[in-house]
Amino acid sequence: MPSGSRLPELGPRGEGWVVLQLLLGGAIAGCGFVGVYWPGSVESFFGVLGLLIAVAGALLSVLGVLSLGSSFTPLPRPRVRTRLRQGGMFRLVRHPVYGGVILIGVGWSLADAPLGLVPTALLAVLFDLKARREEAWLIERFPEYEAYRARTPRRFVPWLY
Repeated sequence: MPSGSRLPELGPRGEGWVVLQLLLGGAIAGCGFVGVYWPGSVESFFGVLGLLIAVAGALLSVLGVLSLGSSFTPLPRPRVRTRLRQGGMFRLVRHPVYGGVILIGVGWSLADAPLGLVPTALLAVLFDLKARREEAWLIERFPEYEAYRARTPRRFVPWLY
């Protein structure tokens, strides 16, 4: 473990972080089969709100992936042959793909599976930890990441967090 982070690497490129996020993603999806729904009086409201949040999350994730281009990887350790991306969505937020996935989980849970908010909250915590681990690797690889992080204070969602 490098001195820049106390968080575990969970594999040479951080493969364990991806396994954990896939497990939580499965738990979120599985909540749709539990049969717990919002009361009828608020179901339509949460359905529309959830859809809007999920669409915003999908847009954030897609724009993040497009901004990364060939540098995109689900693994937190940066690729060997890559450069630090600071344009596109990365001007507004440091981890737009993670933020988008969290918003998709929140939106889907609000729209269809309220119990999904529990694993979605856990996924948000996991992404926060994974982002911290990833940033330690980015600082090792790209010393200019410190200045980028100072210029871009939001981690996941523009203007929020």
